[in-house]
Amino acid sequence: MSLLTIILSILLPPLAVFLKHGLKTEFLISVILTIIGWLPGVIYAFYVNSK
Repeated sequence: MSLLTIILSILLPPLAVFLKHGLKTEFLISVILTIIGWLPGVIYAFYVNSK
């Protein structure tokens, strides 16, 4: 993961997932988790982007 991806995963998790995967299921899950709570969105963004 690049430094930009790490920073975006912390600040704007859905944007980080979108830049790597586009408008797929991963992005929708990231948006939902970020709406529920910021921390679940960050954890999911790190998980998806590290695969």
